[in-house]
Amino acid sequence: MSPSVPNTPLDYAAAGVDYSKIDPLKILAQQAARSTQGNLAAHGVTEIPASRGESAYVMEVGGVLIASITECLGTKALVADAVRAITGRTHYDSIAQDTIAMAVNDLITVGATPLSVHAYWSAGGSEWFADEARMRDLVNGWQRACDVCKVSWGGGETPALAGVVEAGRIDLAASSVGVIPSRDRLTLGDKMADGDAIVLLASSGIHANGVSLARKLAERLPEGYASKLSDGRLYGEAVLDATTLYVPVTEALFAAGIVPHYSANITGHGWRKIMRHPTDFTYRIHTLPSVPPVLSFMQQHAAIDDREAYGSLNMGAGFALYVAADRADEVVRIAESLGVPAWVAGRVEAGPKQVVIEPLSLTYTADELHLRL
Repeated sequence: MSPSVPNTPLDYAAAGVDYSKIDPLKILAQQAARSTQGNLAAHGVTEIPASRGESAYVMEVGGVLIASITECLGTKALVADAVRAITGRTHYDSIAQDTIAMAVNDLITVGATPLSVHAYWSAGGSEWFADEARMRDLVNGWQRACDVCKVSWGGGETPALAGVVEAGRIDLAASSVGVIPSRDRLTLGDKMADGDAIVLLASSGIHANGVSLARKLAERLPEGYASKLSDGRLYGEAVLDATTLYVPVTEALFAAGIVPHYSANITGHGWRKIMRHPTDFTYRIHTLPSVPPVLSFMQQHAAIDDREAYGSLNMGAGFALYVAADRADEVVRIAESLGVPAWVAGRVEAGPKQVVIEPLSLTYTADELHLRL
């Protein structure tokens, strides 16, 4: 580590994101939300109760299963604005993809095929929209991501919220709706079993989680976002690598007759998300991915240990698929044929809820993940 960089650990809480304070609100909201499900009866609609607490909500409408989700980008737009001064690029095409990925990568965890995306672009004032290069990149990047996922961009909202959003800034969010064409495609974990394989799909970098930590780290680096990684790239550019869209992979799996027993989008809470399933299972990991240089750099210069790094960041794994062991190698082949590195990382075992990462001698227990009632 460079002697000019402070070696005081900079964890996610110190960067302003403390899940122990955020997660109780999620539980409170879920309690209130669950009490509203009876309102659907007046419309002849029913919810799929097991979808509550999952990454997407599922309703049955006239015999059709509909999934929906709303997600936001977070603070990655602040990185794009800062790095533009170094590279001359707006990078808004990349963060457009990030925003859509945050929504559709959640939607597919329940077995849905995304159909539409709506945009929410809330700026700190009308002047934000006057930057033609930035707006063109945002629109073009949004359209390209929709095309990759084969979804329709249905519309959206572009409010100018001076006094709510800081001047010169924008808050990017997306909602997505999808269809689950048959009951046997519904993926809520009821088929998960002892002996299932855990297949992990590679991330493209930091994705859109851990960005608050990345920004805080930039403040303590002498060269900030212009710092060089081990591969020679600029730190700021690497942070802005677009999030992988996993929709083509899940669609190809369905086309091959492979329905995962469960799926998890590895976003906030890092590898703790691997134990998102509501039932008690032990998730034993025996093979790790290569850590992207940007994440290795962050771990080194933020002076955080493996427990903090893997418990907050994706560390090279962006999505988890839990599949029958005899289909695991086929899942890997399909993902890699689409340009997404994948590997059989471990197995599901009967036992207490925990993630055991054997190569690192790390264990995350059930009391370290509070996402659902």
